Amino acid sequence: MRMWQSIHQSMQGRIVFVCVLLYAVWQIHLGLSAPGKVSESLRDGKGKVNVQVVLPFTPDRFHVIAMQQFGRVSGTEDTSIEVRGVKRDDLSSLARPFWVKRIEPLKGD
Repeated sequence: MRMWQSIHQSMQGRIVFVCVLLYAVWQIHLGLSAPGKVSESLRDGKGKVNVQVVLPFTPDRFHVIAMQQFGRVSGTEDTSIEVRGVKRDDLSSLARPFWVKRIEPLKGD
């Protein structure tokens, strides 16, 4: 109880508390919004799928490397990244970053 009082009374403690609280809210928001970014047709079934990850901007090398942890990146096109062999269980994790706009089935598959 004393520790809480000392944190509550100091300005630095309040700032740290608010920052931790905002970070927690941001993480909850990312977790709750991720499933809504995945196309309905990708949610059904088992196995692996080929997807197109749509971004609100042209992807940089960083974004391509980040997608490689979920599957094999086969290329980019305008504002999207083609990722092949993504496990359906990993689709929500793939959609979690704030810069992912939506995830669709890969065109032509």
